Amino acid sequence: MTSIDPALLLSNKPSTNNTGSSNLGKDEFLKILMTQLQNQDPLNPMEDKEFIAQMAQFSTLEQTTNMASMLEKFINIQTQGDSIIKYSEMIGKQIEWKDSNEETGTGIVKSVKKSDTGFELELENGSFVSVDNIIKVSKSES
Repeated sequence: MTSIDPALLLSNKPSTNNTGSSNLGKDEFLKILMTQLQNQDPLNPMEDKEFIAQMAQFSTLEQTTNMASMLEKFINIQTQGDSIIKYSEMIGKQIEWKDSNEETGTGIVKSVKKSDTGFELELENGSFVSVDNIIKVSKSES
């Protein structure tokens, strides 16, 4: 009669706190598949259909992961939204602005500049206005 090694019992396993995600990624899926292949019964191996189905699932998972990654990059580009080209449409337009000190003013946009704090519009009088302070854009009255 063979006995079960007590070290293999689940109650004797060291407890581990898994702080990772509960979602299986492609790496975890591949590890599970490799473990399954290494530990299969040699007298009753996995059928070809099962193996092909699992590989198809892996391929689908990988493509979905790649698509999600590309979609995330696209969304990041779209949400940044601010571009010098976007604000270049204001060149030649009259703007009204109000800053954080409640000071207001108007001017004609001469150029657009990207700074460390964001985008700024240079007015014909040489002053700069942050695009965040613009309250109105209209046709130039020249």
